[in-house]
Amino acid sequence: MVLKSSPLSPEFGLIIEGVDLRDVTRSGLYPEIRQAFEESSALLFPGQSLNDTQHTALAELFGPLENRDAMAAGRDVAFEVSAVSNVIAEDQVSAPESLHTLNLQGNMLWHTDSTFLPVPALVNILTARVVPTSGGQTELASTRAAWAAMPRELKAPLQDAIIWHRLSHSRSKISSDLAAQREMTRWPDRPWRAVWPNPVTGEEGLFIASHAFAIEGMGLNEGQELIEQAINFCTQPEFVYSHNWQVGDVLIWDERCTLHRGRPWPYEQPRTLKSICCSATESDGLANVKII
Repeated sequence: MVLKSSPLSPEFGLIIEGVDLRDVTRSGLYPEIRQAFEESSALLFPGQSLNDTQHTALAELFGPLENRDAMAAGRDVAFEVSAVSNVIAEDQVSAPESLHTLNLQGNMLWHTDSTFLPVPALVNILTARVVPTSGGQTELASTRAAWAAMPRELKAPLQDAIIWHRLSHSRSKISSDLAAQREMTRWPDRPWRAVWPNPVTGEEGLFIASHAFAIEGMGLNEGQELIEQAINFCTQPEFVYSHNWQVGDVLIWDERCTLHRGRPWPYEQPRTLKSICCSATESDGLANVKII
């Protein structure tokens, strides 16, 4: 089947119409979706109706479900679909100054999911359940398009760099109290190579995040300055797509070559997105970024 698609943005991504994601199977539509994912980095499927079970079934086609509680415990823990939401109880939203809301604001830094985990993410599959009347966009930035356009003087020191990642580093930019929470400190610092070649297309993407705090072989300040310059370059308007959510939208992106962030909304209004990440495997080019 040929997918009916149109550009998501001038530089990357596709909008795919006429597909009900509840009907996708390993041999039915998934091969075409996966090829579009490899080539285009981000896919938008408007007007879907995924419940948690269907969302999980779709994610399992991409790879192992990322289960942070199981990773942290070192044993099997039941998987649950993550809610990115300010709703903390029925008809109740989190207070603006609460740690819960501050953590949501941490997601508003440009980041790549899971760079601080033992295994990084391949993909995030995000769908909208409740949307506010304004704001709350999710923005994506293609580090593949940016890397191809990056000037040599910025690109050269990153080409063979090893970047260290720490979740509490990004959260410390929001709140020292937030950064000190056990959920933020339970992961050891994690090194990854800075460039992740796509094993299907051969194109390179910069693998970087707000969690990145040091570059091996550089002084701390020098490394952080280079990280900031690189993220600023990759998130220039020409490399960014901003998505205004409608209930049912499903947005899928390649964590190997895409930064993302959330945008503010009126916090007295509920907003709930459901997210599943899948862990990268050797077939996704994991060996290219692993430090042996």
